[in-house]
Amino acid sequence: MAYTPQINIIAVVDVIGALSGGTLHNGNLCLVDNAGEESTGQGTAHLRTAVRPGQVVQWSALAVDLQTPVEIRSITFLGEDGVATPATRTAADGDGDKLDLAHWAGVVPPSLPSGTPFKYRLELQMYEGRYSVLHVDSPALIGV
Repeated sequence: MAYTPQINIIAVVDVIGALSGGTLHNGNLCLVDNAGEESTGQGTAHLRTAVRPGQVVQWSALAVDLQTPVEIRSITFLGEDGVATPATRTAADGDGDKLDLAHWAGVVPPSLPSGTPFKYRLELQMYEGRYSVLHVDSPALIGV
């Protein structure tokens, strides 16, 4: 497979379904990437994106209903024990309290081991209020 310098991951969200059910699972989140056949779980919340050291990975969020807002609130990389690692980016980083992350990008580190899933928490903001932030811990980057 040809080397792609940038991998794009798109989170397509049924905002009304997610807020009504209180979850991004049950078909409310569809993750897809352009990494090719080496990725698995396309179209589910369990996407395993195949990446190579030095590649840029860019996440974007889109609502199924274009009149409902959804934005990336944070992406947190998780250790093997499921605990957050220091490589975390939130909407407040560098922007005060402004939430405006339609896209988030990072570079795959050379230390990413081949074949081991590197899980991350994808936290999405939908509207405002107490129950407007939902997350999944199921997607991962996997070195190839």
